[in-house]
Amino acid sequence: MALFKGKEGGLMDVIRCDEEEYLVWKWRPSGEANSTKKENAIRWGSSLRVKDGEVAVFVYTQADGPNQDFLVGPYDDIIKTANFPIISNIVGLAYAGKSPFQAEIYFINLSGNVQIKFGIPYFDVYDPRFLDFGVPVAARGTITFNITDYKAFIKLQRMINFEMDDFKKQIKDMLTKYIKGIITNIPQENNMPVLQLERKIIDINDLIEPRLKSALVNDFGVNLKRLDLATIDFDKESEEYQKLIKVTREQQEKMTVAQTDVSITNLQDTQAINAENMQGTLSIQREEMQRAQKLQTESTNMTAHQLNQQTLVAKTAAESMGKMGSGGGSGGGSMDPGSMMASMAMGGAVGSGMAGMMGNMMNGMNQQQQAPPPSPTVSYMVSVGGQQAGPYNFEQLQQFVSSGELSKQTHVWKQGMEAWKEAGNVQELASLFQTNNAPPPPPPV
Repeated sequence: MALFKGKEGGLMDVIRCDEEEYLVWKWRPSGEANSTKKENAIRWGSSLRVKDGEVAVFVYTQADGPNQDFLVGPYDDIIKTANFPIISNIVGLAYAGKSPFQAEIYFINLSGNVQIKFGIPYFDVYDPRFLDFGVPVAARGTITFNITDYKAFIKLQRMINFEMDDFKKQIKDMLTKYIKGIITNIPQENNMPVLQLERKIIDINDLIEPRLKSALVNDFGVNLKRLDLATIDFDKESEEYQKLIKVTREQQEKMTVAQTDVSITNLQDTQAINAENMQGTLSIQREEMQRAQKLQTESTNMTAHQLNQQTLVAKTAAESMGKMGSGGGSGGGSMDPGSMMASMAMGGAVGSGMAGMMGNMMNGMNQQQQAPPPSPTVSYMVSVGGQQAGPYNFEQLQQFVSSGELSKQTHVWKQGMEAWKEAGNVQELASLFQTNNAPPPPPPV
């Protein structure tokens, strides 16, 4: 007559796990609701079936502590001493397979996952800026874990009277301790305002997950696959939360006012620097123009002086020739041929020089007559930092645009305008702000 009877596959002969979803499952024969010595009496010759992805663990209670045999699936064979070395040491050959041995049998699913939902009730979290207000915070979410190193798991759990519900409760207690402790310290350690915890939930999840993963491996022998921190809630009806909201808004308003004042000051400083730079640029340009005008005047005066000198020389030569022609020479009225030739040569050179100078002057006059009349001068006043500067011509305004000292928003004015206008709204100045976005020509072949 069989020892056990039920769904395990006949009259006590088949030991297997038919559960679809499980992580750790303890085998019990049908009709046995509680763990008893009778339940743990396993007869030699029973059939053991372990599916692929499973491990069957036989746990024997001994005076010096539990011992285990484990078989990794797939496995389908009859229980015998050759397959269970620990049994052979414990039981020996005295029973010769005629008497059952005591053992608990657990099936471990190596390919399955377990998901545990957790909810941590309100606990106080302090903002590092306002340590007087402990704001109540709650957290909820789920974790998903599995077993990858079954030997480490068996070693930590001992597998004596293992119950999955108790195991889950232990993990939930650990979750509460770790998540509560980490969230409590996040504002101080990461300089994060408490009121930002809700919108920083992904960052907080990433801070918690590695520490939780390490604890689950070391304390329970399981692998954390995923932490999903679903919500971080405040008790918004609490007095501390209301106080924190109020003081945070007041501080934000003060910071906004201070930032506005700084921005205005920076703008004024920038305008003053731009005005100073513009004045410096204009001063340099005026000095360059004055220097060029001075050089031109000096060049003109030098040319006139040379012309006067050559005229004087020609006059002297002509007088000398006149004297020679009237017999005023040293030879008693006779003409000196050498002097006459020297005078003629000098007169020719002087005449040639004068002709060249006159030709250059005439060419310059002709070029001036042939050149088109100058374009009308554009002259605008510019408002910089509340002060007027100028007037400036078109080229000067173009330089100011290139240096960033003149923008479309800068106010300008010239004779004939009724009021100051932004430079970008003056049609005559529109070309100053046009940019050439045409694509470059193709490279040479």
